[in-house]
Amino acid sequence: MFMQTNPLRDAIVGVLASGVSVFSCMGYAAEQRGNNGVEAEKAPVTVNRVEVTGTRLRQVDMETAQPVTVIDRQSIEKQGFQSVSDILQAVSATGAPPASRASPLLSGEAVGGSYVSLRNLGAARTLVLLNGRRLGVTTGGLADISSIPAAMVERIEVLKDGASSIYGSDAISGVINIITRADFDGASIGGYIGQYSQGDGGITNANFSYGHTGERFSIAVGGEIRDEDRVAASDREFSAYPRSNLHPTDGWSTVSAGGGFVTSATNRIPGIPNGTRVVLRDGGNPRTPADYIRQDVNTGSCAVSAGASINGCVPGSSRHKSNPNAQTDLRTPLKSKSLFVDGRYRFSDSLSWRTNLLYGERDNARSTAGMPMQAASFAPTVPGMSAQSYFNPTSAPIRSWWRRTWEMPRITEGNLKTLRVSSALEGSFQWRDRYVDWDVGVLYNDNKSRHVGYGNLNTPNTQMAVGPSFLNAQGRVQCGTAAAPIPFSDCVPFNPFLGYGVIGEGGLTGNPELQAFLSQPETARGETKTKVVSANVSTTVFDLPAGPVGLAAGIERRVESGTFTPSAAAIAGTTTALAAGPTGGRYSVNEFYAETEIPILADKPFAKELTLNIATRFSDYDTFGQTTNNKFGLKWRPVASLLLRATVNDGFRAPTIADLYGGGSDTFSAFTDPCDTSFGSSSSNPTTRANCVRDMGAKANTFRQLAQGLVPAGAPNAQTPVAFRSESNPGLTPEVSKSQTIGAVWSPDFLDGLNIAVDWWKMRISQTIVADSPTNMLADCYVLGIQSRCEASAGSSFTRDPALGYVNSLKFSSINAGFRKVEGFDVDVTYRKKTGYGDFVVTSNSTYTSRDYFVSTDNPRIPISDVGVTSTFRVRSNLNIGWDWGHFGISWSARYYSSMKEGCTYFIAGVSDPHLECSEIRLAPTGSLPGQGTVTQIQRRNRHGSTTFNDVQFRWNTPWDASVALGVNNVFKRYGPVMYTQPSSNVSYYGGFDVGRFVYLKYTQRF
Repeated sequence: MFMQTNPLRDAIVGVLASGVSVFSCMGYAAEQRGNNGVEAEKAPVTVNRVEVTGTRLRQVDMETAQPVTVIDRQSIEKQGFQSVSDILQAVSATGAPPASRASPLLSGEAVGGSYVSLRNLGAARTLVLLNGRRLGVTTGGLADISSIPAAMVERIEVLKDGASSIYGSDAISGVINIITRADFDGASIGGYIGQYSQGDGGITNANFSYGHTGERFSIAVGGEIRDEDRVAASDREFSAYPRSNLHPTDGWSTVSAGGGFVTSATNRIPGIPNGTRVVLRDGGNPRTPADYIRQDVNTGSCAVSAGASINGCVPGSSRHKSNPNAQTDLRTPLKSKSLFVDGRYRFSDSLSWRTNLLYGERDNARSTAGMPMQAASFAPTVPGMSAQSYFNPTSAPIRSWWRRTWEMPRITEGNLKTLRVSSALEGSFQWRDRYVDWDVGVLYNDNKSRHVGYGNLNTPNTQMAVGPSFLNAQGRVQCGTAAAPIPFSDCVPFNPFLGYGVIGEGGLTGNPELQAFLSQPETARGETKTKVVSANVSTTVFDLPAGPVGLAAGIERRVESGTFTPSAAAIAGTTTALAAGPTGGRYSVNEFYAETEIPILADKPFAKELTLNIATRFSDYDTFGQTTNNKFGLKWRPVASLLLRATVNDGFRAPTIADLYGGGSDTFSAFTDPCDTSFGSSSSNPTTRANCVRDMGAKANTFRQLAQGLVPAGAPNAQTPVAFRSESNPGLTPEVSKSQTIGAVWSPDFLDGLNIAVDWWKMRISQTIVADSPTNMLADCYVLGIQSRCEASAGSSFTRDPALGYVNSLKFSSINAGFRKVEGFDVDVTYRKKTGYGDFVVTSNSTYTSRDYFVSTDNPRIPISDVGVTSTFRVRSNLNIGWDWGHFGISWSARYYSSMKEGCTYFIAGVSDPHLECSEIRLAPTGSLPGQGTVTQIQRRNRHGSTTFNDVQFRWNTPWDASVALGVNNVFKRYGPVMYTQPSSNVSYYGGFDVGRFVYLKYTQRF
């Protein structure tokens, strides 16, 4: 499908001429039916032709061959969610939330935004439209929906199928089209207030809307102001500690707020062996070596050698350590304000001009624990404490000192301003006996972001602060020497061994001058622009016995440009924040599409309708070349009450600005070293062990992966103690995909009001753009034995510390490799019943994912499905029951998430039966083919049960044209399971789950 040369004429003629071979696709079928279950008789009136998401053909009804879920305004108002993001995240087809607000450790321009990932394939593979036109994106291709006021949303159409033949790049997993209110009369003001039952996480929302329709002119205006408060990790049991309330003393950080260092031959402490971590005893003198004691480094262990048994592990100790969760957000705060204006002027019945404008501003903040400063991690910028430092208790430089700056939590404040203007001339004319609809439009979208970080350390200043210092004549410790003093305005001395809460010379507590010297605000800025010029036409070209043949075509030119400039300190590498280079670039694309719908049969026995849809889109990028993507769709209605449909689609995702022109950045990646003898493949795979011995020698037989603080990792997927380097790749090519759907919609005649839709879907993405992660690099080298992956190459390399064996440097970049394949079913059921006791509505929307394969290498291997592991749910289901009687209404909703598994953290090596928190131990395939290495190895997983959240809402429509709603989300105060792998979060809990019982009140006054 992807090629450097491809004549446009051949592409279009080839696809439109083929007209055969159709599979897949199940879509939204809004039934135009009467109460008796048969097709409603068409009245002799003029009907509006509308454009439905997934097709450019304008038509009378909403039925297409593709599966489209519609969330209308009435449904939105009956939910307890007040943002577009929360509404979409509740859709069963969405996956784990990207850039979750439960992940305050994330960095970069996307942090603070709201993004949607259909089919759990990633937000960059989900195309988001506003009134049929693209939203602006970050340099990484993420569309932020947080600036769209929910008060102005008329409906949301979710196309759960690929659509690159219609919309171009990014429409791999589906399309979300947010359609705003227009052409209405009236006004309203509304308010929303709510909070969790714990008294935190408050949300307030004030909104308004106004619409006026005149003879030729109409306008709709709406806006909202939203404020969402912080929820602290320390205020929930499951997130108060690194390993939750189940193990409240495990996993605490040895890089503590007390400070310390590692003894050595030159940094001796009396009576303590070299290589021992030491801290100052309570009340001790930091200048006296005898006042230093061994640090308690016990963070919890399940090793038999540490005293663990089949009945339990050895608990950790909080002594001499810090609990990072005490200063970390569970849900980051957010404020936003937005204004949307839609105007239309009708020059005549066949010509109008429509413009809409969106302005949004979002402020967000995130907080994490003070910087775990480790001098060894920042050498040579911070080579160590000088031997001439007044605070040095030894006679030699201390290169292994550490101190968590608990007095200065790391806080990042972000601001995003969005300006979007879309304008189009729309019209129609009659050509012979046919109507032709056309439009010519422009789109401009500008996102400007600003991020200010506090709490990271200026590394040159830090080195000065622990450099030479002396006690001056005034009795103050001063930087420099008595012969060459450094003014306090240029340097403030630092004693990292004086712990948090202790006030004294060089201490950080109660010392604003030192804090200001060590840490300064760091500002990063970004801007992305999207510019689009397009023209579209839609008509019918001729008649067949079954009906007219529809044709739509269009051209589009789009230019994407973007920059993201980290702080000057991050670029220079003079901060403990992740070092990063500036990102900047642009690309343009010229496109042409054509779509036709051919009615084959109509009103025949077993063929009430049989319609074929064909579409193609040709795209010419100035970065990688040309690509053509095609779609075939089929609708077959054998009887009036049954619709069968299918589609097959090509898709692609072009490399983003960040993919191609990213400046690179440092990252503290979480990974599992396969050479780790507790959690890595080496613990049970002799081939892996042999490969590790090849590189590390005999130490591979006892090697433990080192985590933060250079202490053995207490769990798999531990964070590296030193920063790794991630870089871009200008040679990337597009991801390509093939999606298929087959479905049926049934509205049985014998039960009025019942509609059932069942869809099978499958998507396969090849040439995936993947960050060549540390886990994949090391697994290819040591588990699969691919020698080329052990050697330095363009874009990737790693080294190990010769003494300790841990990975002390690693560089990786994005590459085109491997594939992703997902498959499953959607089941949607709706039943409506009117009775003398009110109107009842029952809706159920479920997504079942049967397979999810991800292979990140082109090396031959057997794909292994990860469905049901961490945040890849096998089943997500929503059940809604509504009852309305006169002015009153009640809704009950249940949101179901199936069980999950994760790698075991609490287990005893060598035990093969379920024990502790390890419920599944088995011999599982590694993915290696025979001859590549070990084909199977011990797999340990812990299974967690399903989770269901229940919501309730009570409504009253008042006599004074207002509506009042009182509701509770998660009415039973249900929590999900503790998950030590921290999926979509930085705590031991899934970031997409509710964090408490939320009570809210909504009021809307209409005029």
